[in-house]
Amino acid sequence: MIQVYAIEDGELKDLPHSKLKKEDDLQRWIANDPSVLGLDILVLGREISTDFRGRIDVLGLDAEGNLVVVECKRDQTPRETIAQLLDYGSWVAALSTKQVHELAITKLGRPLAQAFMERFDSDLPEKLNTTHSLIVVATEFDASSRRIVEYLAQVHQLSINAIFFSSFNHAGQDLLAIEWLLDQEEVVQRAESKTSAPWTGLNYVNIGESKDRNWDDMREYGFISAGGGPRYVGSLQKLAPGDLVLSYQKKTGYVGFGSVLDTAVPVDQFTVAGRPILESPLRATDFGHDVGDASMCEFVVRVKWIKTFGLSEAKTFPGVFANQNIVCKLTHPATIEFLKSYFPISASD
Repeated sequence: MIQVYAIEDGELKDLPHSKLKKEDDLQRWIANDPSVLGLDILVLGREISTDFRGRIDVLGLDAEGNLVVVECKRDQTPRETIAQLLDYGSWVAALSTKQVHELAITKLGRPLAQAFMERFDSDLPEKLNTTHSLIVVATEFDASSRRIVEYLAQVHQLSINAIFFSSFNHAGQDLLAIEWLLDQEEVVQRAESKTSAPWTGLNYVNIGESKDRNWDDMREYGFISAGGGPRYVGSLQKLAPGDLVLSYQKKTGYVGFGSVLDTAVPVDQFTVAGRPILESPLRATDFGHDVGDASMCEFVVRVKWIKTFGLSEAKTFPGVFANQNIVCKLTHPATIEFLKSYFPISASD
């Protein structure tokens, strides 16, 4: 069970657990802002009726066009909730691309492509729901239920996970703490590996050209970066020396191929030729945003670029692999074959 402490007069004070005034509040909070759970999804609706007389608490669509089921455990036992979640999964898995579009029109009142563009600032994938994710939200699980979720996710590579929440009250302020049972990114990647081509060792990296970071700076000083919160930096921090990366700029194409030299560090700790990079001439006007705040500042990974192109020369084609994640495994065969014509990546396949 999650425990939270307040620091008062230099001492730790154990905050007692409290109960949500309305359990429906949690479902509403998730639907209004799924990022409270760390989820980057477009919410299609609440209380979605299935063909099995059940109602999905929250149904969303992720940046790759796959459905995400979120179920909040209320008065059911953990095992009953897992069984219900799997039942919903069997219904979701059967939904075609056409049916997902029809569901979105009904629930959102506008075309899915429009809502998707507004949410992710990218085009809706042509084929939807090639896989799906199941998430149960609960105050706690017994040991047996935890083992069931872990077994389904780790052995059978089903994209299923649990989020535990605890509510507290301190000085008249209601607090909510959230914890995942498993690393959600790893759960999704394992599930996708069942239907994807074997990983070649290539990593897709979203460079995110903006005032915070500039591709020409990355080319000149040898790095990739991300910032703005743990959800953006987390996957970048998993890159290790020797990892191969292909950099992509949204709506533009692939622009670089290189090898990671060092793990991620906060921007104020990154140096170029012994000099702090923030003292170097930079094109990015706000590369030093939130410096000193490890939760929000830019994190930088040193890269040895093997071949790069300017943004105006980016390499792309209709149907090229693109993803909202900062870093993910690149397994898309057509994209890899296409990029071999422009980058020396043959040795890595």
